[in-house]
Amino acid sequence: MVAKIKIIIKILFIPIFLIFASVNYGCSPASVLATGGGSAMVVAEGERSLGTVIDDATIKVNIAAKFLSSENNLFVNINTNVLEGRILLTGLVDNQEIRIDAVRLVWEVEGVKEIINEIEIGNRATIKDYASDLWINTQARAVAAKTLGIKAITFNFETIQGKIYIAGISTRPDLLDEMIIALRNIKGVNEIVNYVIIKEEK
Repeated sequence: MVAKIKIIIKILFIPIFLIFASVNYGCSPASVLATGGGSAMVVAEGERSLGTVIDDATIKVNIAAKFLSSENNLFVNINTNVLEGRILLTGLVDNQEIRIDAVRLVWEVEGVKEIINEIEIGNRATIKDYASDLWINTQARAVAAKTLGIKAITFNFETIQGKIYIAGISTRPDLLDEMIIALRNIKGVNEIVNYVIIKEEK
């Protein structure tokens, strides 16, 4: 049942984001929206160029295609965040062989520069466990919005068994630290893993 819910959520978000990203960039000076693999990424203009956004979106689609064609439910069980060719993999799989196979498939995708493998071996078997992670993720986004304001839309959050993974780009490490402190106070959070790229403000 959990697997069915996850695949429905992911399929709802996947194929149109290349077109949407390019169209939105031209229409809106404020932001670009790119979605896929079960999560949404909004990147404020100035953080990444249009070319980089499209390259990352292409990589994300190609990884999703690899995972869809695999025999190990990689598309369902693994989430991908892509920033400037840097891939963060999160999720739960049954064994180490599947974990290694996922990394192998990602390296086959053109444009991948680095893989951060945070795929865990385990089992999130019940809807209650899945709902708990979704609730934590929702709370994390609310905390980010309260701490960072509009800049919160530039971050991605994935929660696996109470562990929050953060990915994004920031020019304000002080606000990032403040957000992480607030995230630790969310009920059910066991650990926070920070993969935010710090860049100098232009």
